[in-house]
Amino acid sequence: MNSSSRPPEVSVRFEFATAGRILFGPGYASALPGVCRELGGRAALFAGAPAGVVAELAAGIEGQGVSVSVFAVPVEPGFDAAAESADALREGSFDLVIGLGGGSAIDLAKASAALAANGGALEDYMEVVGKGRPLEKPPLPVVAVPTTAGTGSEVTRNAVLTSPEGVKASLRSPLMLPMRAVVDPALTRDMPRSLTASTGLDALAQLLEAFVCTRANPLTDGFCRTGISSAAANLVRACDDGADLGARTGMSLASLLGGLALANAGLGAVHGIAAVIGGRFGVPHGEACAALLAPVTMANVSLLERLAPSSPALTRYAEAATMLTGRIDAGPLDAVEWIEATCRKLGMKGLGAWGIASADLDGIVEAGSRASSSRSNPVPLTGEFVQFLERAL
Repeated sequence: MNSSSRPPEVSVRFEFATAGRILFGPGYASALPGVCRELGGRAALFAGAPAGVVAELAAGIEGQGVSVSVFAVPVEPGFDAAAESADALREGSFDLVIGLGGGSAIDLAKASAALAANGGALEDYMEVVGKGRPLEKPPLPVVAVPTTAGTGSEVTRNAVLTSPEGVKASLRSPLMLPMRAVVDPALTRDMPRSLTASTGLDALAQLLEAFVCTRANPLTDGFCRTGISSAAANLVRACDDGADLGARTGMSLASLLGGLALANAGLGAVHGIAAVIGGRFGVPHGEACAALLAPVTMANVSLLERLAPSSPALTRYAEAATMLTGRIDAGPLDAVEWIEATCRKLGMKGLGAWGIASADLDGIVEAGSRASSSRSNPVPLTGEFVQFLERAL
């Protein structure tokens, strides 16, 4: 082989970590009792799922000789909820924590398990609003069981909590990766259409942001490509027919792959800004991501074309557009059109429906620029984003 025919050298550095074991597929909820029996004898179940699902799974776990105590989960868990739950875990001598539900339930389970094992004040460990101290001791073992298809929290190393000042921030550590993730798409079939849509668009946002972010790597790229294609094929189907297990499986896969990607690459301005408006205005996370995804994508593409026209992120946006639209000739802005059309089809609200006005956007963007998620956006989050966010209202 002469030098001209040699393949190009690859120069890349990355690391990858995820849950200790992932069980994925319809029917895998039946494995949960055995999984729990392997890890402990006294379980705290953080329940953010329908009562019938909680009762059925708890009974199965107890049938394996594991005692179960159910902990309620607030809609948007705050610092107080995590601190109180951590105290209860220590006082009750629990040796296993189960997060059953959406991102709130799983994040509260992860945060409580971490704080119970490490002690101290939650503020000692929080990013952005706290001291950011690293955890020194492994959390109690966590089993994550999602009943929505959006956050991918079952395979991420952080937990999002709302501070007393209304700021959403993360407690983050490689030690916080769940010991087990049990992902059974059948558990998502009871989600209403609106929640299916908002969580699904959150999953798509995570996949797209991880694909174009500054820390993307060859391993997470594969997850993103598969996940974006799966979301494009299954999101509307799952919304139109919640009993369609094939579509539900496709969206659960997209969510899982998004979690794997964001935990090992990063996110971007959609999630940086969503954290701000979620804390300040009480906008549900999925709804925020849905409203922001098209405008932020347009902002990123427009600013990249002007400031960094050779950026690989533009090529990736074009590739994502092809995956979304099915058109080989699709360009970056075709992704924006597909997202906008899908949001209209699914009846998604603009941010104005949550009381956000044009006058709020400067402050939102400024705060969003400080969010940890925004650090890996393909362009810096500056005041130039404000004009694009008008489209989200």
